[in-house]
Amino acid sequence: MREIHFEIEPAAIKAAYDTVTRRYATRANIPGFRKGVPPPTDIVRLRYKDEIRNDVLQMVVADAAAKAMEDLSVKPISEPQVHIENFDTVKVDGSEPINVHIHFEVMPDIPTPDFSTIEVERRVRPVSESDIDDYIAHLLQRESSLVPVEDRVAEDGDTVIVDLEGTIKDGESQEPVVAKDLEIKLGDANIDPTFTDNLLGVRAEDVREFTVSYPEDYSAEQLRGKTVHYKASVRYVGRTELPKADDEWAKSLDVGVDTIADLRNKLRADLEAYAKSSADAKVRNDAMAKMIESNSFEVPRALVENQTQVLLNEFVQDLRQKGADLSNLDENFLGSLYGQLMQRAEREVRGALLLGKIAELEKISVGPEEVEAEIADIAAYHRVTPEDVRKSLGNEEGLRQIEHNLKTRKAIEALVGKIKVSEGEWREESELQAEPEETGKPEDRPVSSEDDAASKKTTKPKRTAKKGSSKASAKAKSADE
Repeated sequence: MREIHFEIEPAAIKAAYDTVTRRYATRANIPGFRKGVPPPTDIVRLRYKDEIRNDVLQMVVADAAAKAMEDLSVKPISEPQVHIENFDTVKVDGSEPINVHIHFEVMPDIPTPDFSTIEVERRVRPVSESDIDDYIAHLLQRESSLVPVEDRVAEDGDTVIVDLEGTIKDGESQEPVVAKDLEIKLGDANIDPTFTDNLLGVRAEDVREFTVSYPEDYSAEQLRGKTVHYKASVRYVGRTELPKADDEWAKSLDVGVDTIADLRNKLRADLEAYAKSSADAKVRNDAMAKMIESNSFEVPRALVENQTQVLLNEFVQDLRQKGADLSNLDENFLGSLYGQLMQRAEREVRGALLLGKIAELEKISVGPEEVEAEIADIAAYHRVTPEDVRKSLGNEEGLRQIEHNLKTRKAIEALVGKIKVSEGEWREESELQAEPEETGKPEDRPVSSEDDAASKKTTKPKRTAKKGSSKASAKAKSADE
């Protein structure tokens, strides 16, 4: 916290007093004086005594405070708090000086980071044959199709598509639970077992009725603690059919391979690159954490409070997107949450200030060509044009943010270059938690010719009933666990 004391000279106060008085005189509306003709100065000052006093103090104090900070070359990072000595009796007619002191927060002197004690270990997770098998299984599942079952009844693992009608049995008048084309995979961990138990053995056009009792902590608020009687009209019974993992299928993926052996080699290379990228990201995260822990200094409260508010807004926005009722948030919970977010914000601000110091010491800069290259990388990653990215960035502030991100990235790399990084063996109990930092570059992702969101091929349109899927309406989630 910085504090400045200064005195405002009587001549400056008198000049402001006269200026403010003239301004009030030109628009004064005082009984007994003709409109448009300024009344005597003494009358104006008497009639608008309090208003003139407040305006004079605001004018002279603001100007003097700005000059005092400029003379001392200080830049506040919080709103200056102004204190006028003897405020109740201070005179604004220029007959005496006014003594003022202001206090505010300024950017602290950031110490040169000490790297001498920072050591981190880089561990790369090895890629096994089972990892490749799992990824091929994922690709096969993505290319799977749902084919109709006509020669038997529904079995565990099959998918049934139903029209669902439910009546809530609690004595209250409530809208029925209705879902059309609801897809239910029998035996799936995300499906309430009651649905599986009652839909095993069905055929298309069968109708089943059953009752489900939902727990008090059920995810869908309108069903918590409720008992619902369902009528399920079966429209379709199908099974998932996977393509054969052969050379023809591998070539059809359009990832530059002709055989299944080539695909396995490509997957291994991509997964190994991903593992190395994950290890590098973990090194950066560990280096940052240890730098923050080993470099102690006072972090401006204003910056911490601003960052805490940013984190809180992000938290609330996330809840809102998930459909949470924000009006029911407990005050004690919010208070506890704010305290936790403030601790996180303090670490984030401390880290940012230290990275800024590193950037200063290393004379790190970012040129326009680097910003353009980053925009091109982002565009390629999202499969849009660079112009689309520029439009999404909006004004110059968006470009400055990219420049800031690049500068931060360089500072982190400079940090990693100054600490001791040793290579260690992978240990499963220390499985990497951090994913690679998103830099907008395709090589940061494991292989795939298409997005994982590619939809399944199916003979009928349907709606999924998987837990956590986005809902067309709350009613469509009635079969979820």
